[in-house]
Amino acid sequence: MQLNQNEAKKLAGRHAILEFVRDDMRLGLGSGTTSHFFVRELAKHIADGLNVTCTATSRSTIDVAREVGIPIMDPNEIGQIDLTIDGPDEIDREFRMIKGGGACLLWEKIIAHASTRMITICDESKLVEHLGAFPLPVEVVQFAWKQTERRVAGLLREFGIDARIVRRSRDERPVVTDSGHFILDCHCQVIDGAELLETELNRIPGVVENGLFTREAAGMVVGCFDGTSYVSLRAAS
Repeated sequence: MQLNQNEAKKLAGRHAILEFVRDDMRLGLGSGTTSHFFVRELAKHIADGLNVTCTATSRSTIDVAREVGIPIMDPNEIGQIDLTIDGPDEIDREFRMIKGGGACLLWEKIIAHASTRMITICDESKLVEHLGAFPLPVEVVQFAWKQTERRVAGLLREFGIDARIVRRSRDERPVVTDSGHFILDCHCQVIDGAELLETELNRIPGVVENGLFTREAAGMVVGCFDGTSYVSLRAAS
């Protein structure tokens, strides 16, 4: 059996439901194509009697959930979230991720930290030896964003990264996040010291959040192109 990328993503989502989702859980629903496949699969289990309460990490995920009949609770009302399932743009063997390709990184990180556990789901192409080939998104306030960009570039140079930084746009207009911010895509190639860089980027005035998720994932479910899937869990610290 040989799966294409979308089929491998769906396989990871199905495996995650069987492995981690239980009745009466409060779930955080991630963003992006893999997470949206997960939401559609989750709807089938709910139709078969699974009882879960869900909140979401983006307006696009809310739209998908509503389309398949999953009610979404306001994150201010759901309380402690038992489990969040979300997908990475890159993930390494130490469970460090780059996220934010869909411009949802701020809400994704808020919900991840509101959760007892976060499990990431992906196809095997998202596994990397070193973070950085995927551009690192940095979410910034619109005011004086060029000044913030200068500070971000300077910090990256301190980490040995001569990054090309581009304000994300679509149809020749700046992308604006669900919270009203811009995204700076930092083309880094290779990122060393990701844990410290994640912290230091957020110390820059004007930076709201960045797409390094170095501590959040408790494990990953990977869908492979040969039709298999597997779970890998972070060792207890």
